[in-house]
Amino acid sequence: MDEQALKQLLHSLIERWESEVVEFKRGGKGFFTSDLGKYLSALANEANLRACESAWLVFGIDDKTRRILGSEYRQASGELDRLKMQIADGTEPSITFRDIHELETPEGRVLLFEIPPAPMGMPIAWQGHYFARAGESLTGLGLDKQDAIRRQTDATDWSVQLVPNATLDHLDPEAVSKARESFAKKYANRFEPGEVMGWPLPTFLDRAKLTLDGKVTRAALLLLGKEEAAPLLSPHPAQLTWKLEGPERAYQHFGPPFLLATTRLYQQIRNVQVRILPEDQLLGVELAKYDQRIVLEALHNCIAHQDYARNGRVLVTEEPDRLILENAGGFFEGRPEDYVTGHKTPMHYRNPFLVNAMVELNMIDTMGYGIHEMHLGQAKRYLPMPDYDVTDPSRVRLTIYGSIVEPAYTRMLIKKTELSLQEILALDRVQKQLPLDKEMVSRLRRAKLIEGRQPNLRVSAEIATATATKAQYIHTRGQDDAFYAKLVIDYLAKFGSASRQEIDTLLWDKLSDALDEPKKKTKVGNILTKLRRAGQIRNAGSRGAPEWRLVRDDAERSAERNGGSAERN
Repeated sequence: MDEQALKQLLHSLIERWESEVVEFKRGGKGFFTSDLGKYLSALANEANLRACESAWLVFGIDDKTRRILGSEYRQASGELDRLKMQIADGTEPSITFRDIHELETPEGRVLLFEIPPAPMGMPIAWQGHYFARAGESLTGLGLDKQDAIRRQTDATDWSVQLVPNATLDHLDPEAVSKARESFAKKYANRFEPGEVMGWPLPTFLDRAKLTLDGKVTRAALLLLGKEEAAPLLSPHPAQLTWKLEGPERAYQHFGPPFLLATTRLYQQIRNVQVRILPEDQLLGVELAKYDQRIVLEALHNCIAHQDYARNGRVLVTEEPDRLILENAGGFFEGRPEDYVTGHKTPMHYRNPFLVNAMVELNMIDTMGYGIHEMHLGQAKRYLPMPDYDVTDPSRVRLTIYGSIVEPAYTRMLIKKTELSLQEILALDRVQKQLPLDKEMVSRLRRAKLIEGRQPNLRVSAEIATATATKAQYIHTRGQDDAFYAKLVIDYLAKFGSASRQEIDTLLWDKLSDALDEPKKKTKVGNILTKLRRAGQIRNAGSRGAPEWRLVRDDAERSAERNGGSAERN
């Protein structure tokens, strides 16, 4: 806006005065950036709810008299640009001022902060907190307003939107050919392959639910677009990224067409043949580190369920023993565990148009079987179950293991092929030291699959000794408390007394290898407490420097002293 337009805007805002989307401040030198961030959050959220093109925060105005007084806020060169960066860093999702207009008036300098509305479906937080306006006052964004904003995506499908200036020439010929093949394969009972290949391109794309009346949608550009056409989706980055972590580091970005890019990304993964059991064990199994179907299923799910309005990319991180796939946006409907058994079918999708197109191209299904099939695939390969992390509402993180976590779990899957998926999932939690409900613990005990007390559950002796060396099992299983108590009693009988450090040294290497250092200290303390309460030992020292002795020795010494006195008498 030129100077005249800014003057007209300022006088118009002053005339209408403060509201949920307009705020005036004196804006002195000491105005805190944290307060500015709160106002941006509040005004952006209110602008969204009121369908306003912009909200305004104005510095240089007396908010009581409505007079222009001028503002000295950030007058140095470049300070306002730095402010934009600070605000972007503190907001989630990241936004900043659309513009900061400086207007010099006879009464002084006025700053007009132009604030964009919060994106559809995404309230704006400042440093983790959501703000709103109640009339002219700053307040927290209530749950009703948060829900009102988040529900906006229910009726808005990002992927179905038409792309201005995009034509069929922006589609990749190789990807289109592959799409025809996939469509023909899916509908082989309805169409002859040659018939599908002969359809005019607009006809095929409409039937494959990629375009609308021959016009290019965002979904079509994502799946079939040329890589150089990706800027047409700006500011939404159409990008998959592979990143290698470990002794060697590397990365590569992949743009559209995603129909081809997912296979190219998979080919970057170091999918070597691995032996999942040591050579000295009963069975040895060699297989590829990762199953292509499982990885592509997971990657296609990331594409289908990505929240593209968050302007993020799909990230695949390859670590030495696992793959970690991340996509923007929370888990859309339900929880991942709801889909593991294969019985839950989702009712809604974040990108329904994109999802339908991917179904037509045989990339995914819409019945909720994907997560179920990934778990079954890992079980058939004797590897740990996939892990979903949905604690961060801004992303979903999936881990696919390419190596064993606990050898006993893998050996059990090889030996007991009749295990149900529920039992395998429970045993997977045991190997990862995750909690189990009492009913499942009882079920596994009855089947003699586990032993030990929670939270230190472990593989049962029946399985471990049948498939692993007995020495390895004993080191993991440990001994019962009576064994450790006898060692303590024998030590005190021989040496008369012992400090806590000496008791620790005596028992440490004999405790279960499944216990870490804090748990071993607790275990030793519990053994000493049991012996003390049973009247077998006592602390002849202090709490801080204990000196443990046998109670029996004290009694015998006392009897000897009393007997000796009687004889002398």
